[in-house]
Amino acid sequence: MPRERTNQSFTRAGLNLIQQALSIYDADLRLAVCNRPFQDMFGLPERLVTPGARFDDTIRFLVQSGEYGTVDDPDAFVIERVDQARAFAPHYMERTRANGRTISVEGSPLPEGGWVTVYTDITSVKRQEGLLRARSEELSDQLLTHAEELALTNRRLEATIAQLQEAKAELTEMEARTRLVTEMTPAHIAHVDADGVYTFTNRRLSALLPDRQSDIVGLSFADALGPETARLLQGNLDRAAQGEATVREFTDPTTGRRIRTAFTPGDTAEGGVYLLSTDVTEEAQARAALTQTHKRELAAQLTSGLAHDFANLLTIILGLQARLEKMPLPLGAHELTSATRMAVRRGGTLLDKIAGMTGTRTVQTAPVVVQDFLDTFAPLARAALPDGVTLSLANEVTHRALMLDAGSVSDSLLNLILNARDAIGVAGAITVTLRPVKDTWLEITVDDTGAGFSDHALNSALDPFFTTKGDAGSGLGLTMVYDLVKLAGGAMRLSNTPNGARVSLRLPLRPAEADARPRLILLVDDMADLRADVREMLTDLGHQVIEAASAEEAETLADLPGLDWVLSDIKLGGMDGVALCRRIAARHPDMNLALMTSLPGADDLRRAASAHWPVLSKPVAPGDLHRLLSAEAAA
Repeated sequence: MPRERTNQSFTRAGLNLIQQALSIYDADLRLAVCNRPFQDMFGLPERLVTPGARFDDTIRFLVQSGEYGTVDDPDAFVIERVDQARAFAPHYMERTRANGRTISVEGSPLPEGGWVTVYTDITSVKRQEGLLRARSEELSDQLLTHAEELALTNRRLEATIAQLQEAKAELTEMEARTRLVTEMTPAHIAHVDADGVYTFTNRRLSALLPDRQSDIVGLSFADALGPETARLLQGNLDRAAQGEATVREFTDPTTGRRIRTAFTPGDTAEGGVYLLSTDVTEEAQARAALTQTHKRELAAQLTSGLAHDFANLLTIILGLQARLEKMPLPLGAHELTSATRMAVRRGGTLLDKIAGMTGTRTVQTAPVVVQDFLDTFAPLARAALPDGVTLSLANEVTHRALMLDAGSVSDSLLNLILNARDAIGVAGAITVTLRPVKDTWLEITVDDTGAGFSDHALNSALDPFFTTKGDAGSGLGLTMVYDLVKLAGGAMRLSNTPNGARVSLRLPLRPAEADARPRLILLVDDMADLRADVREMLTDLGHQVIEAASAEEAETLADLPGLDWVLSDIKLGGMDGVALCRRIAARHPDMNLALMTSLPGADDLRRAASAHWPVLSKPVAPGDLHRLLSAEAAA
């Protein structure tokens, strides 16, 4: 505030030093600023030079003081001057006051309404013009008249130049604000002329598509976007150039990002097409996951009744088969009844798979260290392969940890590896590769050296019940993988390579916020059912759990090497959790300790625990555990 008052004082002093009179009225015709020469020139009282003074009161005072000479109708005169002022039009005029002095009046409107007026005493200038006319007999009247008109014109021209400069400054400021808005907009805004050349861009293309240039003015449509992307969008561009506004959503072939571009025809003067492009990759992933969920719900509704009736029929068939086997049957009939029982059991297994596909399933992502996941998965996958089939796992992901549903990814990969094993036979190779695609997708490819997919398989392999294994296959393996991938908002593609078949999975690439190395956690709770619930939450988050049912047992297990955390209930039989943590902390100062309780916040035991360690309120949620362990990892 002191600095503001100082600035105001400097401003008033500077205005008062100007020899010309100056006044600024706002849009409501109230005085905003004036200088002392304005008051002195017109002899105004203090009330009319105070901010907020009304313009019509000032005009009425000047009329009454004789500033304008004799005025027949003062009220009409005031109204006329107020109406002229409300027009806010630039003007320049010269008038002779009642005291004989001549002044020029130059007014300019302000951008926010109101106007500024400068009053200049030009009496000496007019006197010189009069002397020149009276004393210069050699100059013709025409020349003198032209000189006077030229002087008047010059003064008006100076006023016009000042107004143009103000308009130019305002236009420059407006253009700068417009540029700032377009640059800050999280979308690519551009204009392409009738020849397909960019004439404007907000330089956001490289943020949308990282491998493109940011400044593309002067480049053609194909050069700026690349030939493949330009080919996808050329039809929309052509229709917009002909006056038809369109919107196109597409997957960029280079980056894999999902982009939505609006094509708007230019006006008749400018022509060309305006483009507005936004990245809708995450929206598309969420939309795909939601669509797959709706499909699953519909499939569940359609199959639940059929599955129930089919299960009843299988039960009846088994009962009839049992009764048949008790009867005297001809030679070979028992083999037929045994085959029937096997077929019925296979039908039951198929029903279980259908229930698994159509039942409720949600994607539960958690931080997963990619290399640790592969190291754990490799022995499981190799155990299912014959000696002649090798398995190679390649990790090209630069992020150490990703947000993944580790169970779904493991099930999907194992299913694909078993399919590849069946396609290879006794000898061959399977290669699993994880790589990022432009920081948008995690691409997982499974390559094998088998015979590859037939054309029929490439078109139908993702259809339910399609199989090339005859009676040995259910035809639901790839369908289940496809379902899991779509639930995650990803995509799945089948293709052939020169060496065999390839299955590619794309999942949203979401780096984990913290180090997600699986923790070895000692869980202490004397209630088995509560301990089981927390254990399941921790294992779902990818961690390993050792359980203890008492404080004494936990104290012994706390010396295990490699232990990262001790998570204990506060209320334990015998020694409480606070005392347990104190003993463990005395022997292992670097051990991470935390407690769980249903005690209220004001309880003395809980307050004593909170002073030293994190305390989670029961019932504990998976998110609470994830935040606890992630906070430790980030630290």
